[in-house]
Amino acid sequence: MTPIGNPDLTVSFAGIDLKNPIIAASGTFGYGVEFDDIVHLDRLGGLVVKGLSKEPMTGNPPPEIRHHACLKPLPEC
Repeated sequence: MTPIGNPDLTVSFAGIDLKNPIIAASGTFGYGVEFDDIVHLDRLGGLVVKGLSKEPMTGNPPPEIRHHACLKPLPEC
């Protein structure tokens, strides 16, 4: 049995053992050092990096650009 103050949070995901399920997501966590004063990186279960594939993948379509009748700066528009 695990002591109350120190629960076992280990998880296994895709064959990888993590010490806890807390994973910082790619794109929201910067390089990690920006959050060092909030959470130490060694306390995380993992970091998600950009996805990779050995096969070509279709990306997102380019953003749709629409022209607006008002080309004046806000709030005049």
